[in-house]
Amino acid sequence: MHPNHPSKDIIGSESRELEGKTICVCLTGSVAISNAPSVCRQLMRKGADVYCVMTQSAIDLIHPNLLHWATGNKVITKLTGKLEHIMLAGERPGKLGKADLILVSPATANTISKIACGIDDTTVTTVVTTAFGSQTPIVIVPAMHESMYNHPIVQENIVKLKQLGVVVIQPRLEESKAKIALTEEIVNEIISILSHESKFKGFSFLLTAGPCREYLDPIRYLSNPSTGRMGIELAREIYLHGGNVTLILGKTSLLPPAGVVTLSVETSDDYVQAVTTELKKKSYDVFVSTAAICDFKPLKKATEKIQSDKGTWTITLTPTPKLLKIAREIDKNLKIVAFKAESNISKKELIERAYSRLIDSEADLMVANDVGKAKRGFEFSTNEIYIIDKEKNILHVPLTSKKLCSIEIIKSIEKLLKNI
Repeated sequence: MHPNHPSKDIIGSESRELEGKTICVCLTGSVAISNAPSVCRQLMRKGADVYCVMTQSAIDLIHPNLLHWATGNKVITKLTGKLEHIMLAGERPGKLGKADLILVSPATANTISKIACGIDDTTVTTVVTTAFGSQTPIVIVPAMHESMYNHPIVQENIVKLKQLGVVVIQPRLEESKAKIALTEEIVNEIISILSHESKFKGFSFLLTAGPCREYLDPIRYLSNPSTGRMGIELAREIYLHGGNVTLILGKTSLLPPAGVVTLSVETSDDYVQAVTTELKKKSYDVFVSTAAICDFKPLKKATEKIQSDKGTWTITLTPTPKLLKIAREIDKNLKIVAFKAESNISKKELIERAYSRLIDSEADLMVANDVGKAKRGFEFSTNEIYIIDKEKNILHVPLTSKKLCSIEIIKSIEKLLKNI
């Protein structure tokens, strides 16, 4: 357990959300153990130090050396006079074990049921029992055949564990298997438990993100280079801060955040319909509109592909509906965060245009950026933004990652919600 093990070089390489946290990853005998190194490494990239505990059944599937390599820490395969379970998860006078959270991943039906019944006959079950006694957070990630997962007693034990405060991350039911949750979902859940205050707990957010397509004929369309990255980052951060999030996402190659309800759309009419339906169906506190919706669409869409040998093709465009105004008409009390993209204009003009749009659309916050400048906006993972409120207070966020931009936007949203 040398502190300078080379594998530890990746700690905090992506973010510091889990900086200073120690995660104990407990592994049991499921073939889903094959993703354990990936989970451990991703936790480390978020800043955590990771220790692994393995049952004999887990060791039969992969060698402890692989987890030693992955984490940089010696793997616990048996309990000795060192009292490894107490060291990791125990409670002594004035001192708790070094683990901030116990993650059982993968968790077999056997281990789940043993934990629910308080049986201690493996390294993992003993560590978990110790964690119960010290009130260390426990997360369990089931993985098994679907028929095993559907066993009434297994389901009863899962319910029992939830009632005891254990977080159970649901498996993906595919190909008659209860497959282990995605790595991103596991890591996000741990970040949510350890890193973020639940400042948005009880609040519901509706977000739009991504590009828009307006079809000229069945295969050609008008669009823009938006990837939806800014909205996806915002949705992820709000979810990690405890918010209930619904994301309306245009066509993009980026994956939506794990755990976030996502609705797929394509055209401006799709966006309007989805937003209208959601706002009328349930009560939302905040609407965040990051989607790059086309300002114009063809007056008529050809029903067949326009042939290239027809010569000149004249297209008449008509304005698309203004989503912000539609949202405001539906809900007068909704907090609205809008985005305004401009290109190659002065900072003063950018702010003036953004503020004018804020007033005209009755938004509460306007996030402005100049996509004509290098490494800003469309297709980039970085941005420079100005956050403007109704009183024309301006927060400038210099060029940085869109993730960090989203964190600053969230701080401004939090101020809005304090007045609700």
